[in-house]
Order: sequence, then structure tokens, then C-alpha cells
Amino acid sequence: MPGALHGVTIIELAGIGPAPFAAMMLADHGARVIRIERASSRQMVGDAGNRDILNRNREVIALDLKSEDGVAQVRALVVEADGLIEGFRPGVMERLGLGPDVLLADNPKLVFGRMTGWGQTGPYAPFAGHDINYIALSGALHSYGRAGDKPTPPVNAVGDFGGGGMMMAFGMLAGILSARSTGKGQVIDCAMTDGAAILSAMTYTFLANGQWRDERGVNLLDTGAHFYDTYQCADGKYISIGSIEPQFYALLRDKAGLDDPAFDAQMDPRQWSALKGKLTALFLTKTRDAWCAIMEHTDICFAPVLSLREAPEHPQNKERGTFVEVDGVLQPAPAPSFSATPADVPRMG
Repeated sequence: MPGALHGVTIIELAGIGPAPFAAMMLADHGARVIRIERASSRQMVGDAGNRDILNRNREVIALDLKSEDGVAQVRALVVEADGLIEGFRPGVMERLGLGPDVLLADNPKLVFGRMTGWGQTGPYAPFAGHDINYIALSGALHSYGRAGDKPTPPVNAVGDFGGGGMMMAFGMLAGILSARSTGKGQVIDCAMTDGAAILSAMTYTFLANGQWRDERGVNLLDTGAHFYDTYQCADGKYISIGSIEPQFYALLRDKAGLDDPAFDAQMDPRQWSALKGKLTALFLTKTRDAWCAIMEHTDICFAPVLSLREAPEHPQNKERGTFVEVDGVLQPAPAPSFSATPADVPRMG
């Protein structure tokens, strides 16, 4: 069955991280994505490249983009495409003879997606960076970490993938919808710094309303509160608690046996540290499985903290098909789920 994006064609110039993730999302849901790799890199990667989850569901062509023939072949592909995704530094595509002016002249409906860390403009634009740098400049990294400790990046989820790849996928689809209704393509300037900033919109709402202190680990959602944190269990494993609403907090108290009247002060930040100490001691008295037996399948807002190898085996994930194994590679399945146009099982390479 064709996916939701059947009939959409995307040309992807091979890169790493966020641009391939955006292309993967589009390909997962039925878009035809033609990935153009350098002939030399394709030879070096060989069959091992087929194990890269981010490159799944693609057609692959190896071209020399520094040759006239390679450039001509890209231009020929773009004429028939809805969009192009590239992740080079600003100016590289122009020097190759494949800049937006050239390709939009060839195909006025083209959506030209440019994925960078800093964006196409600004004093940082010409320079290298990585996820940690982009989320640092956006203000997001300042909020991640424990009270009194240094900023801790959430691996590269916020810059590369949340603020980068997913924003690019959204931008490409919005641009294609616009092009199909107006007949005019455009350039999508997708900067991971911008994306990481917009992912912090709710935090900025709290800040604007005086409900957020501009420091780490002292707020409602950043592990400052005793009822929104992770706790170690007797076996060294962890659980997560997110009992914000009064009725959920009451249920937490009931299931955990928290009769101490000190816990009445749920929303008093002055009490959070002491209450967290009490919960820390309590949760160390039972194993993770024992706490799961008490708290799972309730409205406490509870879940065990699962490892990368444990998560695919959890009944919730197994029933939903959240993970799949393809050619021996365990990986997240396409998301989100569509009722009428479900994504097919991914293919590697």
C-alpha cells in the first residue's frame, strides 16, 4: 500500500545526521528519495553503509559533483523532483553550480532545503559546529542538567534531530504544499539553532509568566520537583515519575504509601529538595520490577527507565510495533502511524 507521501520525489545530497534523518522520515512514509553520494565515499562505505538506519528506504546514485557530468545529472534529476535536501556549509552548493538560483530556474516549483547548524546567515554561519554547540547558542542547553551541575546535552536529540531533521521534514512538506498550490518553489533555511530554540517555546512561556527560574534543576520539569524526576531502585535500575496534576500526585502518594504530611506541600519549591530525599530513600527499598508491579497501568504517570536493548522488548512497544528488525538491524519503526496509508516495513540501504 502506498504511503502518505506517495507521489513526492526528493533528491538528497548525502550527508550525516539531521539531513539524512529528514530524508528518512519522508522516505518512511512513501516519498521517493534519491540519495546522491560521492562515488569515492560509496566505494569506501560499501555494504557496511546498508546498516545505517538513517539511510533506509532510499534509492542511491553515486556521482562526482565536481564534474560537469555529475552536476548535469543532478540538474536533470531535480527537474522532475518536488524537493532537494542538502546539508553543506553555506556557499558550497553555489560553488558546485547547484545553488538555488540555478536549480529553481530549472524547476520553479522546487523546494530547496538547506540543513545547517547556524543557518545561511549570521556571524557563525561559515563555521563548523555540532549539536552541542547549536543547542548551547539557542539557550536550550542551559536548561539541561541537575541543580548545581554543568549543562548536560541530551545526546544529539535536540539539535540534530528534533531541531534539525524533524524541522527540515516539516519545512519540506510545508514548502511542497505551497508549491503545489502556488506553482512557486522556495528555499527552506533550516538551522538547528533556530529549531532548538523553538523546541523551547513552552519553557519561554513559563519564563515569561514568572514560573521558571533561569537556572538548571530547580524548576517543575527539569528535575527540580520531587514528583518529576528519575529514581534509582534497589537493583540499580531506574524509574520515572511525572505526577504533576493533583489527582496523579494523590495516586502516587497512595500507591507509594506516602502518609507523611510533609508531602502535602507539593507545589512549594522550598520543600522539593527535602521531599526528593525522602523519595530517593523510599525507591531504593524495592527493585524496579517491584515498583512496576505497584505503579504500572495506573494514572500515576510512571514508567520504568529502559535501556536501548530493553525498550524493544517492553509489551507496550511490542504491541505497537515501535521497533522492527530489518536485515538483522534492530531499529525504531516509522512514526507516526497512519490509519489509511500506513508506512511499509523499512528496507535497509
